[in-house]
Amino acid sequence: MKPAPATKNQLILVDSNNACIGYSEKLTCHQNEGLLHRAFSVLLFNSRGELLLQKRSHNKMLWPNYWSNSCCSHPRRDENILAAAQRRITEELGLRSALYPVYEFQYFARYENVGAEREFCSVLVGITDDKAKACPDEVSELRYIEVEELDIQIKNKPEQFTPWFIMEWRTLRDQYWNQVEELITTKVAC
Repeated sequence: MKPAPATKNQLILVDSNNACIGYSEKLTCHQNEGLLHRAFSVLLFNSRGELLLQKRSHNKMLWPNYWSNSCCSHPRRDENILAAAQRRITEELGLRSALYPVYEFQYFARYENVGAEREFCSVLVGITDDKAKACPDEVSELRYIEVEELDIQIKNKPEQFTPWFIMEWRTLRDQYWNQVEELITTKVAC
C-alpha cells in the first residue's frame, strides 16, 4: 500500500499484531465501522492514588460528554506512542509526566449511528500532582476520583463512561493493579 502524503491528521493503520499497514485520515478511521488504527490511553494518578478523569467535550464526534480516562488519542504518522502521549497530555491537560506502558489491547465500539472506534490501544500510566488545565475543545470537565469509588460508579452507571475506558479499567484492576500500585508508591517515594 503506497502511503498518502503526510498530514497532521493521518493516523497509523495496523493489523491485529499492531504492525503498520498504511495511513489514513483521522475522520476516515472513525466513520462507519472504523479502520483498525494505533491509539493510546493515559491514566494519570496523583500521589494519593486518585485517578484524573476527564469528561469529553460536547464537541467530540464520538462519545461527547462521557467520562473517560485522563487522556486518549492517536500517534500521528511517524510518531511513537510515548511521544504522542506526552504531546497530548500537554495539549489536552497542560501537564507533563513520565509515562509507563502497562499493556495493550484491541477493541471495537460503535457510537450510535455516528461512527466507531476500532483501535489497537496502548495503556500508559503516569503520576503527577501538578494542576491540570483542560483544553475546552477536548475536555469539558476534570476531576480526581478514588479507585474504589470509580469501581462503584462503573458498576452502577456504566452508561456515563466511554466503552474503552470501562474495558481498560477492568483489565487494569483485574490483571495489572499490583504493577500500578507499585509504580505509584515507587514514584511518590522518589
